[in-house]
Amino acid sequence: MAQQLATLRTPAAYAGVTKYAHAHTGEAASAAYLALGHAYLADRRFAEAAENLHLARQAGQELADYADFLGAEANHQAGNEQAAEAQLSGFSTRYPDSIFLAQLPELEANVLLTLNNAADAQRVLTAGSASANRAGYQLAQGQVAAALGQTEQAEQIFKKLLLGHPLGAEAQTARARLTAMGAESTLSVAELRSLGDAYYNAGHYADADEQYHALMRKPGLDAATRNGFAVDAAACELKLKKLTQAQAQALTDTTDEHGARRLYLLMELARERNAADEQQSIVTQLETNFPHSQWLAEALLSSGNMYMLKRDYPTAVKYYSYLATHFPENTNAAAAHWRAGWLSYRQGLYADAARLFDEQIKLYPTDKETVAAIYWRGRLYESQDHKPADAVTNYRAIVRAYQHFFYAQMARQRLTTLGDAQAVSQPQLDRIQAPLVPVLQESFPENSPHLAKAKLLANAGLNDYIAAEIAADPDSSSWSALAEAQIYASYGETYRAMRALKKALPYAASAPIKSIPLAYWHILFPKAWWDTIKTESAKNNLDPYLVASLIRQESEFNPSVVSYANAYGLMQLLPSTGKQMAKEEGIKNFETFQLLDPEMNIRLGCRYLRQMLDKLGGVPEYALAAYNAGDYRVMDWEAAGPYSGIDEFVESIPFTQTREYVQAILRNEETYKAIDGVATTPGRPVQTAAR
Repeated sequence: MAQQLATLRTPAAYAGVTKYAHAHTGEAASAAYLALGHAYLADRRFAEAAENLHLARQAGQELADYADFLGAEANHQAGNEQAAEAQLSGFSTRYPDSIFLAQLPELEANVLLTLNNAADAQRVLTAGSASANRAGYQLAQGQVAAALGQTEQAEQIFKKLLLGHPLGAEAQTARARLTAMGAESTLSVAELRSLGDAYYNAGHYADADEQYHALMRKPGLDAATRNGFAVDAAACELKLKKLTQAQAQALTDTTDEHGARRLYLLMELARERNAADEQQSIVTQLETNFPHSQWLAEALLSSGNMYMLKRDYPTAVKYYSYLATHFPENTNAAAAHWRAGWLSYRQGLYADAARLFDEQIKLYPTDKETVAAIYWRGRLYESQDHKPADAVTNYRAIVRAYQHFFYAQMARQRLTTLGDAQAVSQPQLDRIQAPLVPVLQESFPENSPHLAKAKLLANAGLNDYIAAEIAADPDSSSWSALAEAQIYASYGETYRAMRALKKALPYAASAPIKSIPLAYWHILFPKAWWDTIKTESAKNNLDPYLVASLIRQESEFNPSVVSYANAYGLMQLLPSTGKQMAKEEGIKNFETFQLLDPEMNIRLGCRYLRQMLDKLGGVPEYALAAYNAGDYRVMDWEAAGPYSGIDEFVESIPFTQTREYVQAILRNEETYKAIDGVATTPGRPVQTAAR
């Protein structure tokens, strides 16, 4: 009930938890009142929040620091400052290990400020200077300085906050305070420019556009600087799909980086119109006039992508190769180099491809595309060089360093085909090793007060604090991720548990199964709704591991997710697809919301996956690509063959998202089976995550 309240906050959810609180005493009642207080706080119903948090504090002691701190926040927001100060006074003494100690100075300072006690507010902040890097602390510090009449110091603090934490709500408040003080005009052009750049780099294009336009209007700017801001604003409008060709052409044609960016914008607009002659002419201008500009590098990558999608591989290779050769330090250099090699392979230019693959391995040993280069160089050793021993060396390097990658799966198949061929020495491959796996514990100390509190927080639906509470245990580094994940899994939040471990174990895709305890693997590759998956898979002649793998990739087992494309539930079905599948299943009066029911979603999703397989010749790779990108595209890609094998088809999928999607599901499927194979090995007990 607490989890539902935290998520939905409906009248029914409030009523259910309230009834539970009234029917219980002690820590059970305390957790329920805490859940209510936290929910009311989120709904900005501050008086009700304060009342329930007070009741939580009276009923139990285990989460008393949460009741006091959140209660103080609620009272502060409700205007009950005396009550808030009473809860905060002596807080650090009562709760020396509380996770709220970092936030305490700023909240207490704000309370004291409202009580017109700026001197004590300053004292509190000085004593809590360890929190000085927090945006909330800096905002309180600026407000205290302003209240004490220290106007110049307040301005400096607000500026520091605005420029140091530009994306937070505190920065907006700081900017409003600067405006009210008449001090926003003291921000330099460079400082205002840094704000616009921060907004742009964070993808806040509308905010960045507004900032650059404001800078354009700033008096005293020279023409070149004003034009630079106009170009920056135009770049935002391109991202917002508002920029027209006429607007881009109207920008001043200069010989600096702004002129290069202007050409880049015009090139992107030409690409959108599929105006190849114009696109090529603009890139030529960039090569001639701006040979070292980052905007030439961006234009080369975009142009390469354009011609790759048009299947004009020679032209795509030209652009990719130019980028990799002339901009070796560019963030896209490795990807461009790889694509040049791969498209050379697709054209049958195997000598060029082999050279480029070897260069990729040498120049970019840690880049994500390099594993593909190792694999396809091995394929060339087989098919063109007739050097099976060299091919074996490549394949073994992949299996060693990239245990659960799609390419490792393909490499194992090739090793089986090559049989007894022996490996040879390739020093550049010897340095490619899987990352070391740290020691991971699968049991936790029974006496950890922070872990005990984290479990109580889950009971109260306060998920946002679980990770921080566990991390507060000084000895938790070897078990914190699993403990957090198992708490989520204990109340059915499979997706949240998986995300916690994926974040904590980024090396898992390269780790042998036996190097990580099975308790971790069972959360990383969950089998939620496994009985339904098996039943519906059997009905549709599907491998249940394939279905689970697809669910893991589509929704991470979150049954309530609705995507930006309006796809619903575990298997991410569009409403139209769900309606059609329901009709075929004989389900009457079907409604879209039923796609959020896991069993219904799996039932209809399995039927749809079966249809994709039947439509595309029973080839899983084709069906998975169609599931993600549409069957008409897969038919088009299939027609673009011939392909020497299914590995070549997968590698040739032009949409990066779809290609990685197919590879991930095939990887997931094999990993699921490997985990179950280890779990059921005779003599080894099956380990499962706590539920």
